[in-house]
Amino acid sequence: MTNQEIIEAIESMTLLQVKELVDELKEKFGVTGAIAVAGAAQPGDNAGGEQNVQTEFDVVLKDAGAEKIKVIKVVREVVSGLGLKEAKDLVESAPKTIKEAVSKEEAEKIAEQFKAVGATIEIK
Repeated sequence: MTNQEIIEAIESMTLLQVKELVDELKEKFGVTGAIAVAGAAQPGDNAGGEQNVQTEFDVVLKDAGAEKIKVIKVVREVVSGLGLKEAKDLVESAPKTIKEAVSKEEAEKIAEQFKAVGATIEIK
């Protein structure tokens, strides 16, 4: 497989699939996040300046899947103060942002909750 074929395969993946691939690669090769970031930096990159690291993420419901009722329940758990009708409307109007400006850890936790009930989530 050429590098270009690998890049094309990755381009066709969702953000969640790419994240899972990266996690599997880190585990397989014993790479920690700090080493991966340090190894990715090239000499002369950002010459002494600060890196722009994204610290806030949006969680977007792309598709509710077949278990819409379970997805509605998760929406009500994740989004505080949302009634049943509002949660149902949100799920039926996918793609729709579920949570905005959350930490990476919280976004991944939310994505896992939705993935467990068959929904498709994107973290932006």
